[in-house]
Amino acid sequence: MARDVPWPYRVIQVGLRAAVRTFFRKVEVTGRESIPPAGGGLIVSWHPNGLVDPGLVLTQFPRQVVFGARHGLFGWPVLGWLLRRLGTVPIYRAMDADRGDPDARRRANQKSLDALAREVARGSFSALFPEGISHDAPSLAEIKTGAARLYYRARALSAGPPPVILPVGLHYDKKQIFRSNAMVAFHPPIELPAELDVTPSADDSEADAETRVRGLTAVIDRTLREVVHSTDDWTLHHLIHRARRLVRAERAHRVHADPGRSTIGERVLGFARVRKGYYTLRERDPVAVDALRGRVELYDEELGALGLQDHELDHDPRVVRPALGLALQAAAVFVVLPPLIVLGWIVNLPTALLLRGLARVGAKLEKDEATIKLLVGLVLFPLTWFLAGVLAMLGIEALAVDLPLLPDTALWTGIGTTLAAGFGGALAVRYSRIARETAHALRVRLTRRRRWVAVQRLRIERAKLHDAMLAMADGVALPGRVDDEGRIIGA
Repeated sequence: MARDVPWPYRVIQVGLRAAVRTFFRKVEVTGRESIPPAGGGLIVSWHPNGLVDPGLVLTQFPRQVVFGARHGLFGWPVLGWLLRRLGTVPIYRAMDADRGDPDARRRANQKSLDALAREVARGSFSALFPEGISHDAPSLAEIKTGAARLYYRARALSAGPPPVILPVGLHYDKKQIFRSNAMVAFHPPIELPAELDVTPSADDSEADAETRVRGLTAVIDRTLREVVHSTDDWTLHHLIHRARRLVRAERAHRVHADPGRSTIGERVLGFARVRKGYYTLRERDPVAVDALRGRVELYDEELGALGLQDHELDHDPRVVRPALGLALQAAAVFVVLPPLIVLGWIVNLPTALLLRGLARVGAKLEKDEATIKLLVGLVLFPLTWFLAGVLAMLGIEALAVDLPLLPDTALWTGIGTTLAAGFGGALAVRYSRIARETAHALRVRLTRRRRWVAVQRLRIERAKLHDAMLAMADGVALPGRVDDEGRIIGA
């Protein structure tokens, strides 16, 4: 049976959801129907984005999640308290055995795994990142055996149905960037082969138990590589996205359609299609696939030299709106909002620069930047708004000394300044993005007119690459499908 979720967990979960909604522009979630309504299990995923990864799992999973976290994190201010309130179990890793007594550390690690296993056996889910480390690679790091050992230990302790292993794909647009997009994809539980689908007993030999653990670890490794769409390197990762974009743009161009901006869900599915086709066809005909890859690389280089995206080969960005809409927007932008935006910049810019500096100094890798920005920003920005309100209130009180007829509005001025600082900061972020998009649109228009011959040549090459890729992938089973206007949708 599923266990009731305690209220402290719910309260913390609500707070973390608010933090996640603040940091990310949008978080798409798929596959919740794959989550069993009852019984315990393991959630396994890769670990590309530090503490943001467990934060996404915890906020999007509908049932209680018990985490195992590196024991050193429990010493962090605030974070340690939060981990204990969430029922997180400290994990002592083998790599930490050089500190203190190795035997004592291994015993502590076994105790930690037993504590997690008991929670899973009672009907909770435990979230693990079996790589053991967070990283910036586009592929999985080596999978450790801890998840498999935990699974079999929980299975031995369970009095009901055996626990499940639920693979999860975590996907990010630009993981270290504020207001980017993320996606959490829950996949069906792993179906174990017969030789691994067994409950350990006291009669099992150590060799048999180790063989099962190694076998299950290999199954988890293969599953996660597909679930997270692992690639060999960042060059291939980028080229797969380029192929996805050119197919989408060419298909839309041929039917004179505008498919609009793609969602992160569509981008992830499109990436999965191209990746599956690439690796499948490379096993059949590596020479032909490598030749096509070379053409895509050249197309990508020339497109990048022009500073264009695939769809911008066909038409200018649409930045002009109907007259009434444009007039209303102009009034809002140039009359109503500038005071708030200026206030937002003045109040929030120093804190934003400080936060960026802290992230760059404190983050050894990109995957740590979002963690630092999220955790520290949750404290610094509200504190900044509050201090702005206090300063405004003190300023009004100081003026009242020299101007006794001034109305007593110090408190309301402070509250209004605090709210305006937060709202103005959000507007400043939004309109910074609009300014960048407008500048890009103008540059694209100029490029399309000055480099007309190069643009036409790339349009022809895009069409040829589109046809070559579709012809080569004919007969290959790919996830999802491409609709008539170029969008990638589920099958």
